[in-house]
Amino acid sequence: MGHSMGGLLAQILGARGLARGLVLLTPASPSGINALKYSVIKSFWSVLTKWGFWRKPNQLSFEAAVYAALHLLPEEDQKALYDRFVYESGRAAAEIGFWLFDFKGGSKVDQSKVTCPVLVVAGAEDRITPASVVRKVANKYKAVSTFKEFENHAHWVVGEPGWEEIAEFVSDWLKQVAD
Repeated sequence: MGHSMGGLLAQILGARGLARGLVLLTPASPSGINALKYSVIKSFWSVLTKWGFWRKPNQLSFEAAVYAALHLLPEEDQKALYDRFVYESGRAAAEIGFWLFDFKGGSKVDQSKVTCPVLVVAGAEDRITPASVVRKVANKYKAVSTFKEFENHAHWVVGEPGWEEIAEFVSDWLKQVAD
């Protein structure tokens, strides 16, 4: 199970045969999927405009984080959650966002090697990994994937109001594929 960049890591592990099932929650897309939508660029603008961002850890500003991922949370929860954010790898961000220029293929996933069941969850109001992009991730594994888009949810599906609905759906899906 992985959320966001963790969802991409889960895909990589699945392609290595290290999973019996994958749950991808608003996952970052692997190479080959164009994820550069307006909302994604706006989400990362404060990072992308710093020369050499790919060589050092980065952190979104509070305003960018709220726009990109936390906009459905109450204001007091936005600040509390943001205060727990850590820096993320500029290199990993570049490998994901600019996969076309990454000749080592850091975000490459061979979909033919993902043979386990895959649940792909999108939030209809997600700005940093839009539902249209997440749907493309599900289509990459269409032989083994289930796609579910949740209305009134964005990127932070693990903690937004109503997260219980998503947790219940995931739990039910896991029970079905375990049988």
